[in-house]
Amino acid sequence: MTSTLDRLDTATADLDPPFAAVDLATLRRNAADLVRRAGGTPVRVASKSVRCRAVLEEVLGADLTGSNGTFRGIMSYSLREALWLVDLGARDVLLGYPTVDRGALAELAARPDALDAITLMVDSPAQLGLVRDAFGTGTVRPRVCLDVDASLRIGPVHLGVRRSPLRGPDDAAQLARCATTAGFTVVGVMFYEAQIAGLPDSSLPVRLVKRASAQELATRRGLVVDAVRATVGDLEIVNSGGTGSLEVSSADPVVTEVTAGSGLYVPTLFDRYRAFTPHPALFFVLPAVRKPTPTITTLFGGGYIASGPAGPARVPKPVHPAGLRLLRNEGAGEVQTPVTGRAASDIPIGGRVWFRHAKAGELCERFTHLHLIDEDGSRHTVPTYRGEGHCW
Repeated sequence: MTSTLDRLDTATADLDPPFAAVDLATLRRNAADLVRRAGGTPVRVASKSVRCRAVLEEVLGADLTGSNGTFRGIMSYSLREALWLVDLGARDVLLGYPTVDRGALAELAARPDALDAITLMVDSPAQLGLVRDAFGTGTVRPRVCLDVDASLRIGPVHLGVRRSPLRGPDDAAQLARCATTAGFTVVGVMFYEAQIAGLPDSSLPVRLVKRASAQELATRRGLVVDAVRATVGDLEIVNSGGTGSLEVSSADPVVTEVTAGSGLYVPTLFDRYRAFTPHPALFFVLPAVRKPTPTITTLFGGGYIASGPAGPARVPKPVHPAGLRLLRNEGAGEVQTPVTGRAASDIPIGGRVWFRHAKAGELCERFTHLHLIDEDGSRHTVPTYRGEGHCW
């Protein structure tokens, strides 16, 4: 990582921080590694973990759609985002979450190109009713995918995120029938096993739980898919997985595609997985503005705290120069971030400190542009979603 940061530092020496930069050579290696780990199963790109059109194009091509066998399609997190992506050429966009945006749904209903390209996510009859009301009268049949709970339950213990009320084959088949009757076309089912994909291999008990969860889900996923197929016919999409579980999900022959996004940038939350070696590609840099003591240097900005349960795992990490750490009582601040450690005394006023963020795409909400640095040191500056004026 030191050589990568030296290259980024040299290529951006004329820029005033704070700013964010991506090492393209590392990003491309990470993309190839995701494809390798998926073992021939197409990889859908999770846009919330990228949030930059140029990076999506780097992975999917200029049409933002991709091809069979490598990367194929986008999993978006907002219907308005999905409509914008279709405007840019995307032809395969799966919403990762249900939407209740009536205005965006009305726009979708009026756009044949978007109706062909966008698949809505649902997990309840109430969502179907809201979508149908927003669409108004007519014969349009929206494409929908059923979100099925992929968590592990051991007695009263729930291990995983709280997402869908659908869990078993009967639940899914019933909603599929309801959707078909209400004028929807059911094209897929999705299973996001956050307790496998998003949980680092931090201890033996964690690894055992992840293994047990994978075994339970493999059995239940097949039963759910069979039940939905028996109700609506063949399915285009059986989506599963995440950056941390590509091997597990793609090994199931019933799965037609896996999803990943964080594995392109590789934030700190993905540092402790046994399935792959992390190679960070996205960084941000802060300038040194004061030195309250000889062993503490204060930086401008930096309070880019990641979503999720509050705690040390959600704060950014100083990585260059090596040997720096945040102060326990201050952490990463809104306007200033003090750092200490063996290298702090050597950082001059106006010097730089490079950081990694805890989560992937969320850093792009803090910057309007990313500086893409190629292997030869050339620099190309591109807007993030925020830089293009979008805040979904």
